[in-house]
Amino acid sequence: MSVVFPGFEQKNITVPSEDGPIEIACQVGGNGPPILLLHGFPQTKAIWEIVAPVLADSFTVVASDLRGYGQSSKPHGKADHSTYSKRSMAADQHALMKALGHEQFFLLGHDRGGRVSHRLAMDFPESVLRLMVLDISPTLTMYENTTMEFAKGYWHWFFLIQREPIPETLIGANPEFWLKNHMGRHAGTEIFTPERWAEYLAGASNPESMHSMCEDYRAAASIDLAHDRSDRAAGKKLKMPLRVLWGEHGLVNQCFKPIEDWRVVADVVTGKSIPCGHYIPEECPEQLITEAKAFFA
Repeated sequence: MSVVFPGFEQKNITVPSEDGPIEIACQVGGNGPPILLLHGFPQTKAIWEIVAPVLADSFTVVASDLRGYGQSSKPHGKADHSTYSKRSMAADQHALMKALGHEQFFLLGHDRGGRVSHRLAMDFPESVLRLMVLDISPTLTMYENTTMEFAKGYWHWFFLIQREPIPETLIGANPEFWLKNHMGRHAGTEIFTPERWAEYLAGASNPESMHSMCEDYRAAASIDLAHDRSDRAAGKKLKMPLRVLWGEHGLVNQCFKPIEDWRVVADVVTGKSIPCGHYIPEECPEQLITEAKAFFA
């Protein structure tokens, strides 16, 4: 059972894809300009439980589960990892918004959802009016500038991309231990309500979902980099305003320069650090709400 936001309607929308029909689970609520919220790993749309109802006072909020996560479809990954390329995952979300009647919208993505948002804005620039990403630099930048410090802190980037079924099997032996270890080292687990934690644990305990999450990372280390390099070679950049927020106490702040990094792929970039770790929507929801309302106003 997924976490339900007060006043929101739960929907399941089937969208077409090269991998066949994909069902995307989402919650929709509020009035005003549309905004799509995309979660990170290893979570679900439940990360927006505090943020979404407040934003719904000013926006029509769509909080969805990415392909492979939460209540959305979990197709088995192809050998080239294209099933979970950010291009495929972004196309799902673009089709979702179109099915809901939103040709243009604002976009806010955390972690993996930020990477899907980057690709969505790059592939469908006419649809994304403004983009905000949370606690990431571009994927290509992060891989090409990997240091010992980053590799030790984000070791899961290199563990989850190992060939199937190595990480799936090891995590499957004790999903709760793995989840507490992974999420706890970023911010401690006390920031998650029992309901949200149960939803995240259900995902880590589901073999299909865990495979999808691994494929998300395998794609990021292969086909996604090819797509990103192609954009850079062509001089393709994001034209819409982009704002990046990152955790002051997180590894992105220690190892990267988010504003400078995003200016490589976007023309108009602003941003700042937030006094928290990685899970901004759950650690600093009030500050994120203030930032989002100002940026998307």
